[in-house]
Amino acid sequence: MDVAAFTGFDGPESVEVETRDDPEPGEGEAVIDVEACSINRHDLWIVEGESAMVTDDALPFVSGLDVAGTVAAVGEDVENGAGARTGGEAGITPGDRVVLCPNETCGTCRYCREGPENLCENFSLFHGGLAERALCEVDRLVVLPDSVSMTSATALPTAYMTAYHMLRRGDLAATDLVSIPGATGGVGVAAVQLVGALGARSIGTTSSSEKADRLREIGADHVIESGDPAEIATKTREIGDPDVVINHLGGEFTRAGLESMRRGGRMVICGRTAGGTSEIDVAPFFLSHQRVIGSTMGTQADLERLVGLVEGGAFEPPVDETYDLAETDAAFADMASRDAFGKLVVEP
Repeated sequence: MDVAAFTGFDGPESVEVETRDDPEPGEGEAVIDVEACSINRHDLWIVEGESAMVTDDALPFVSGLDVAGTVAAVGEDVENGAGARTGGEAGITPGDRVVLCPNETCGTCRYCREGPENLCENFSLFHGGLAERALCEVDRLVVLPDSVSMTSATALPTAYMTAYHMLRRGDLAATDLVSIPGATGGVGVAAVQLVGALGARSIGTTSSSEKADRLREIGADHVIESGDPAEIATKTREIGDPDVVINHLGGEFTRAGLESMRRGGRMVICGRTAGGTSEIDVAPFFLSHQRVIGSTMGTQADLERLVGLVEGGAFEPPVDETYDLAETDAAFADMASRDAFGKLVVEP
């Protein structure tokens, strides 16, 4: 089979197509014929050498978290009815259309026992979707309804699962106003659509007039055209005091979000694209009874709910561009340029 492997950490030019042996499923495993794999900033950080998760020893490395495809084979124990929890009583069988939940958990720590699973002490993520076939744990597969396309499904696991879990962590209510700085990235777009699907109102920000129009098209109630955190805070207050801030940027946007957020408001942080440290004014923070909440990915139950929302027509994930496996380097170059709106999807 062909794979798109990272041969170094010099950016998109380090992505090369290689040939490897086809995987064989072992106990509790399945092989997926990959039909779509969306890419994320997580993957870009790896190929640019900004992730401690992957070192030189792992090269050449095949990334890709968000796998959608058809089950080609399962391990013997799965064939005999063991090892599969999803997809109904019959479990996972060859020919099933599936999407992978990329969470990897130990299953034994207190957080795996008590939940939610993304609190696992040994939490990690699946990699290997940028390939013609992927080997994964069968228990992590969610069966897709026929009405949900592979392209839509591959958009869900990382960006939408993260955004959905953030909204849950922020105790979103249907009457809430939600601020989403940098709303044109993967998590930002997902948050805008999910806020609308859940009956709340959103403020999305972007520095691009063209992307501002796209945000309105996917349901943003208010759009602020600015990339400056202070200006965003001022313009947000003119609209209203947000109940929830979805912060996937970090850096200066943390302080700006707190300054615009209402008393008792909730900020949920999942990323550091704009900076790994944030400086805040402590007194206004505690005097206003505000909350700052950390969140990473989501749960498999979240992914199952998202598949149901897409099946029911609540939203359709926008896809900016699709690429052949041989064009994976171009996909990462387009992501690095920040010109895309919606997901970039590799279709092996």
